[in-house]
Amino acid sequence: MDDLDRWFAGWGTLSLVNAGLAQGKGRSGFNWWVLSLVLGPVATLLLVAFFDPLEE
Repeated sequence: MDDLDRWFAGWGTLSLVNAGLAQGKGRSGFNWWVLSLVLGPVATLLLVAFFDPLEE
């Protein structure tokens, strides 16, 4: 596995983690997954630092 393959695998894994984080906060996992494919670690920062769980 070369460096580029590892980079794509890590980026894809991070996007799935972000989707799970978003769903845990009551937000759309699919939308955050797509956003995470574009923004990567920035989306993680946004989810953790700026978005509180939605009230049910």
